[in-house]
Amino acid sequence: MSLKDERREYRYGRLNRAGLLESPYAQFDMWMQQAQTAGINDATAMVLATVDAAGQPRQRTVLLKGIGQQGLTFFTNLNSTKAREMATNTRVSVLFPWLALDRQVSVMGTVTSVAVEDAQAYFHSRPRESQLAAWTSAQSQPIESRAVLDADFEAASERFKGQEIPMPEFWGGFYIAPTAWEFWQGGENRLHDRFRYSQGTNDAWIIERLSP
Repeated sequence: MSLKDERREYRYGRLNRAGLLESPYAQFDMWMQQAQTAGINDATAMVLATVDAAGQPRQRTVLLKGIGQQGLTFFTNLNSTKAREMATNTRVSVLFPWLALDRQVSVMGTVTSVAVEDAQAYFHSRPRESQLAAWTSAQSQPIESRAVLDADFEAASERFKGQEIPMPEFWGGFYIAPTAWEFWQGGENRLHDRFRYSQGTNDAWIIERLSP
């Protein structure tokens, strides 16, 4: 089949203003719970978009690890391409593609760093192998082969054998403080339901229906 003929109808459900919660955080929490209950693979996976100094956008998938007053939390290597780009341009967006439910959520906002002690608490909650992987990977840098990566993992495992693994200085986390949210529900005949929450005054959110 030609790619131009690849299509389907979106019939999972509808979204209307009366059914929306007033807080985008509450609306997101409800949809996240529904995605997890529906068995969506990697429901916490979000596509993070950053922009480099030349204006070139770039995306990659990271995992949401918390949400609260400071925003959406994720962790990464601080020498990675995304971390370096966020150091010069703090404006980012993330997308949750829950396509099995004909839903997407996008969030626009700015990033700030997670406190070192909070990053350490999360780091030590990770499986030991994931902690070793953080020491192993010089994220985003060229590497000669998979064999080199595997050898570096074994070296890290031997280095920290029988002891607690410290968090690397080049590892940490970020908060995304949302300035706008968009909730998208696929609809028949490409007449999708799309709503945007944008910041108003006194911490209120303005909710608008957008044309699909």
